[in-house]
Amino acid sequence: MAKLYRTPPLDGLRRQIAKSRREKAGQPESLFVRETYCLTRGEARAKAKEWFESWPKAAYWTTVESWRQLDTGEIEFTMRRLPTAD
Repeated sequence: MAKLYRTPPLDGLRRQIAKSRREKAGQPESLFVRETYCLTRGEARAKAKEWFESWPKAAYWTTVESWRQLDTGEIEFTMRRLPTAD
């Protein structure tokens, strides 16, 4: 019986490569503030709600940029917003 090996997610590596390429090209870093969390489902909802209350979507373009459920049942997600509301 053959063993199946699961490849690790490559999202972090992709982000690092893109960042490195932008820096080498002299492009400025993204205008957005991003934070990635790994929380239980309830905690993840509370954290997202906290972001939307602190930085309203209409002014800061706050959004859940990406999310996925891990094998442990936790939710890994990235929140994104503008640094200021001007």
